[in-house]
Amino acid sequence: MTSPAPQDLVVTQATLADWPVISGWAAAEGWNPGLSDGPAFFAQDPEGFFLGRIDGEPVSAVSVVNHGPDYAFLGCYLVRPDLRGHGHGLTTWKTALAHAGNRTVGLDGVVAQQDNYRRSGFEFAHRTVRFTGVASGGGPAAGVRPAGPADLPAVTAYDALCTPADRPRFLAEWLTGPGHRAFVRHDGDRLTGYGVIRPGHDTLRIGPLFADTADDARALFAALTAGAAGLEVAVDVPEPNTAALALVHEAGFSPSFETARMYTGPVRAHAQERVFGVTTLELG
Repeated sequence: MTSPAPQDLVVTQATLADWPVISGWAAAEGWNPGLSDGPAFFAQDPEGFFLGRIDGEPVSAVSVVNHGPDYAFLGCYLVRPDLRGHGHGLTTWKTALAHAGNRTVGLDGVVAQQDNYRRSGFEFAHRTVRFTGVASGGGPAAGVRPAGPADLPAVTAYDALCTPADRPRFLAEWLTGPGHRAFVRHDGDRLTGYGVIRPGHDTLRIGPLFADTADDARALFAALTAGAAGLEVAVDVPEPNTAALALVHEAGFSPSFETARMYTGPVRAHAQERVFGVTTLELG
């Protein structure tokens, strides 16, 4: 897929080898991407990442990652600061969005772009607030243990209850990525939640944190932060989940950044009350 644009911009699909450019721009914007997100992102949809180039030099980026036949997620909408205002971002956006076909598209939009997204057909669903704080550490939480390869089927099934689409390829990489630590909680044989913490450019990042109840989420949160005592940790919390807000306030975390979850149409019903922390603002 290729699209010419003003000033000889050419938009093509990006590869995993291009990810350091995209994540570097995201880090410069203060979005704090994970240090090893790329392999999991590309595992979900290797054709869902796009770069705009002028004379071979990257100047713009967008991802439109297909999660299934009915749902896609848009992220990584970036233009090099010295080349903004020339239409490069919009051209890259239009080329990439075609990859979604007729799917409903979701995104987590920064405040400055939300009006533009509305004009492009995205409707507000809820705010997501990033909370940041210093992990206090602590002992192991009851019923929580590190996730292992045998947990992947149960985690994948649980994840599907909490998201608008299944994402097994993503999870297979996300649970085991370099520096990623994943935990599960059980009540007997039943999985009642899972969470992942990973290193980011600026802080450690929790995501997802999915759980049946506030107690399950609290236990997982304790396990995720137990090995990070004294380190700064961030988690993106959907504002409608008041129990999740209470959890991060109890931990002494403070709001540091916000986005809006927006969709172009209906999405599959999912247990939003179990989402105590969003997986990633780039892929939902």
